[in-house]
Amino acid sequence: MHNSYVWDPLVRLFHWLLAAGFAANALFTDPDGTLHHNIGYFITGLIGVRVLWGLAGSRYARFSSFPPDLKAATRQLADIAARRRNSHKGHSPLGALMIYNLLLTLLGIVLTGWLLTLPPFHSAGWPEELHETLVYWAEASALLHVGAVLFEARRTKVRLARAMITGYKNLPDSSAET
Repeated sequence: MHNSYVWDPLVRLFHWLLAAGFAANALFTDPDGTLHHNIGYFITGLIGVRVLWGLAGSRYARFSSFPPDLKAATRQLADIAARRRNSHKGHSPLGALMIYNLLLTLLGIVLTGWLLTLPPFHSAGWPEELHETLVYWAEASALLHVGAVLFEARRTKVRLARAMITGYKNLPDSSAET
């Protein structure tokens, strides 16, 4: 086992602030209230910062280090089915797909939420319906994400949640995939 520094402070702060903001808006705020709207704007800002950091940030924060790759995700599923324990220093292929899913879904949520504040869309039903559908999709995705983190941590023996707190992944060997 060896420690590898993977998640920089900005990535970790983004992750936890986004999770807290989404949970607050989905579970605790009045959808028509100012706090709900302000948290939505805060989430929009977080996503903007993360996109910029994904283009110019540290190695494992950059989108180029975890491109969406269906073939690699399929290989990871085959590894899981065959009980092979390949560790990934950065995001795994399935993890990368989840990140893109969540980012795009959250962008859809903030866009439809913003549309709902504009007079031309007050009487249109579709923005609110799409907003709610995207929120449900994000909630299901977040639950799947947490479940997958727990499953992969148990399967690979890498403490993934701890790594998102400390920035360090304790990988089984130095041959972990980059």
